[in-house]
Amino acid sequence: MTPRCAVLDDYQGVALSMADWSVLADAVDVRTLRQPFRSEDEVVAAIGDCEIVVAMRERTPFPASLLARLPRLRLLITSGMRNAAIDLEAAARHGVTVCGTASNTEPTVELTWALILGLARNVVTENTALRDGGPWQSTLGADLHGRTLGLLGLGKIGSRVARIGQAFGMNVTAWSRNLTAERAAEVGVQAAATKDELLETSDFVSVHLVLGDRTRGLLGADELRRMRPTGYLVNTSRAAIVDQSALLRALRENWIAGAGLDVFDQEPLPADHPLRTLPNVLALPHLGYVTRRNYEGYFQQAVEDITAFLAGAPVRQLG
Repeated sequence: MTPRCAVLDDYQGVALSMADWSVLADAVDVRTLRQPFRSEDEVVAAIGDCEIVVAMRERTPFPASLLARLPRLRLLITSGMRNAAIDLEAAARHGVTVCGTASNTEPTVELTWALILGLARNVVTENTALRDGGPWQSTLGADLHGRTLGLLGLGKIGSRVARIGQAFGMNVTAWSRNLTAERAAEVGVQAAATKDELLETSDFVSVHLVLGDRTRGLLGADELRRMRPTGYLVNTSRAAIVDQSALLRALRENWIAGAGLDVFDQEPLPADHPLRTLPNVLALPHLGYVTRRNYEGYFQQAVEDITAFLAGAPVRQLG
């Protein structure tokens, strides 16, 4: 029987056009699924007959409980070389090979600046007014030049965000638990002595950390209260790094001027979620990695992963 492959969460309906899937035409029966799943039962019903699954980032989690219900599954591919939503140990126990693909960091950097600029210059408010016949100029923009950009994390993404901030004439500081003054100096950035110092002195705070035990809930109510009332928080990393209840309160009570968000504790964000309507929030539906170059890389390498697996020589294995 020809192995079946499901490509999950193809929201834009572009997966099959991003790579040459014809090389698998005689070897694999490929189908795409565009809608997000609401439960494990829906996942099992949709892909329970599949030996191969291609997952887009962390849109559909694969915990141990789900993997136990997919006895036919033999190859699970994720875009990117890290996916916290896949239980790699459980996959190994069930005989599932997990492979990844390369991923570019530049798109997230670019989207981070789209959010910063959108917040600073009230782009959505002014554009909406212009389109709807509203007032001609109703807001006062926040300057970037001469202001301070505080980065939580100075890895690949944070370093690139820093360089763009410097190009705008911003003072850039950074903090993470392992960041040294020497590493910060390599990027031309000032290392903040403490997280609190960074929060208290920054006009824009941008999160660029990996989610883990030490970063989950890193910014709670106490930390958000330390930010300036004119300050903005931008998160294109992971929602759980910021306590979501505390963030909602900070935005509702104007502890901070606003937030630019691309990540959420529930995705897709429920239709009635308050983050969809708060006036001081600029929110996007997790678009950080959603660019043509990234998608072409994801799906072209997914095809390579499948080809290699069928030949008995898996590549880019995780775990």
